[in-house]
Amino acid sequence: MRMHVIVRGRVQGVGFRWFVREAARRRNVAGWVRNLPDGGVEVAAEGMDRDIESFRSQLATGPDGARVEALEDVSQDPADLARPFAIIR
Repeated sequence: MRMHVIVRGRVQGVGFRWFVREAARRRNVAGWVRNLPDGGVEVAAEGMDRDIESFRSQLATGPDGARVEALEDVSQDPADLARPFAIIR
């Protein structure tokens, strides 16, 4: 299963990308995360259905200090999914 989302809210400057990377690696999910200029965080991931569902649930919560307001699904298929999960700058 693949997932490509933009996370909206207070998600930059709170360790969100590192939180995402560790959540993905714990679930053996491939992909990447990066900050966007508009303040969102883009996440592309691929893994077993149950792992992606659990991972998406973690994204909706975020780390302490974050405030996730929305997960916006991106219609385009993510390219070049990294293994292990990586932070892209």
